[in-house]
Amino acid sequence: MYVYLVVFVILSYLAWIRHIYFQHLRSLAKSLKRVMNVSTERELNNDITALILTAHPDDECMFFAPTIIRLREFNVGVHLLCLSEGNYYNQGPERRHELLRSCAVLGIPNSRITIIDDERLPDDPKAEWSTALISSVVAKHLRAHTFNLVLTFDGSGVSGHANHVAIYTAIRYLVSTGEVPNECTFLSLVTVGLLRKYFSFLELPLSWLLPSHLCLLVGSKGYKQAKAAMLCHGSQLLWFRRLYIAFSRYMFVNTFQVIPRGPKIAKIY
Repeated sequence: MYVYLVVFVILSYLAWIRHIYFQHLRSLAKSLKRVMNVSTERELNNDITALILTAHPDDECMFFAPTIIRLREFNVGVHLLCLSEGNYYNQGPERRHELLRSCAVLGIPNSRITIIDDERLPDDPKAEWSTALISSVVAKHLRAHTFNLVLTFDGSGVSGHANHVAIYTAIRYLVSTGEVPNECTFLSLVTVGLLRKYFSFLELPLSWLLPSHLCLLVGSKGYKQAKAAMLCHGSQLLWFRRLYIAFSRYMFVNTFQVIPRGPKIAKIY
């Protein structure tokens, strides 16, 4: 009797996940329009552009793959700004090439990829990246392009990496200066606890039910695409990253919160 009950509960839970997935597909366009303040009558097309702002090569697929995959399916023009070459082990040139291959798998062409190679922004968890420098680099990039969405890390940086956190701090500052386009929405990727982080696709109901401004998730096909992108980063495929590929919910789902525009403060860059 108990065996049948357990089987029923498991099958019901999997059916619920399947229902959430198809509900997400039906509602995603409306969710994107709402977060970008786009008219419901307007189609999402190539006029909509998004910037993924990361710290290192592999961040784009390790943390943001569901977002990139879903946005590309809506023909949103996705750009990537990576603030370092990932030169912690003196592998900068190799990791640059790995990033380009990963982005090709995810659907981002080379022409939309910018990689910053600045010794003041080293790939180092102990390094303190300058808020003023990051703000200046990002502000320059925003002036050179027209973006509707900018998506980056939150204050915990998903993995707690200091470089991730520094980006969020700089973006919060930049948004508060009022020097960013009014039509651009800034979103931060929600950091979850360790248990949720490694609960794979089984975590989807929690991400769907808990409040967020935007939820983007992929199914088995999207997961395979995200995995293929991760495998492009051969120099980083240590055993624990292989476990990450197998079990991390960030391979399946991203949830975002809007970075609010607070009272204007003076620029420091």
